[in-house]
Amino acid sequence: MQHRGEIIKEAVYKSGYPITELAKRMGKSRRWVYLLFENATVSIDIMLQIGRVIHYDFSEELNTANTNLYASNEPPKPYISDEDYWKNKYLNLLEEYNELLKRK
Repeated sequence: MQHRGEIIKEAVYKSGYPITELAKRMGKSRRWVYLLFENATVSIDIMLQIGRVIHYDFSEELNTANTNLYASNEPPKPYISDEDYWKNKYLNLLEEYNELLKRK
């Protein structure tokens, strides 16, 4: 059976989320992330934080499949870079604005 660090490592690599970006979002160094991958006793709180960043639900790996670790029942979302996120948000707002102009 894999230890928690290996579980996190596998999830991060499967998600395609960059290690540098993960470290930045966690407020840690890349070295800290790589050391975490070697740690067998990573706290569940850290796993939850990483899961939120990479949009991954660790409940199945932690043998808590019946208890979802997240509030929503939505499936994990694929990684979207910050640049794409803001571009999509801008385009959606622009479309909403154009709809409001059409109504007037």
